[in-house]
Amino acid sequence: MLDEILAKIQRKSQISRLKKHPNVSFKGIKLGISNHFVLHDNLKNVTLGNSMSFRNYVHILVQQNAVLEIGDHFFMNNFCSINCLDSISIGDNTLFGENVKLYDHNHAYQTHPEFKLFSSEFTTAPIKIGSNCWLGSNVTVLKGVTIGDNCIIGAGCTIYKDIPSNTTVINHQDLIFKEQ
Repeated sequence: MLDEILAKIQRKSQISRLKKHPNVSFKGIKLGISNHFVLHDNLKNVTLGNSMSFRNYVHILVQQNAVLEIGDHFFMNNFCSINCLDSISIGDNTLFGENVKLYDHNHAYQTHPEFKLFSSEFTTAPIKIGSNCWLGSNVTVLKGVTIGDNCIIGAGCTIYKDIPSNTTVINHQDLIFKEQ
């Protein structure tokens, strides 16, 4: 009983966070439990379409000067995250399986004169996902990728280059069995 009350309070808090931000617009939205929206005060724009559903433990980060646009009838399953430092757009009637991750950025690094990683500097490029797409469980989409309309991305795929419309992508792994 207490868990249900706390979940309801948390959902109201997240809806309130969305409503209060001047650059966020949304229509119908359904939230599960323990969802978390991190919205920078100076983000450019967040537009969430009608009839959206976020399951449980979803994390959405939109940083300064970033744009996030999600179309109508979008579904995001448990443990998904969107990490937007530049621009991410998702079309209508698109659904994500569990644990889908979107990253429109990478950490900056140099290789010469010596190898060095920069923990607070990033390179960015937009992500565009079309309408009528299904990204299966554990799919990761990296910066600069465009996925066309009517695509199915199979479970476990890492998408690092463009996918044309009307394409199915599978994670082909050879299982090797050795007899002892």
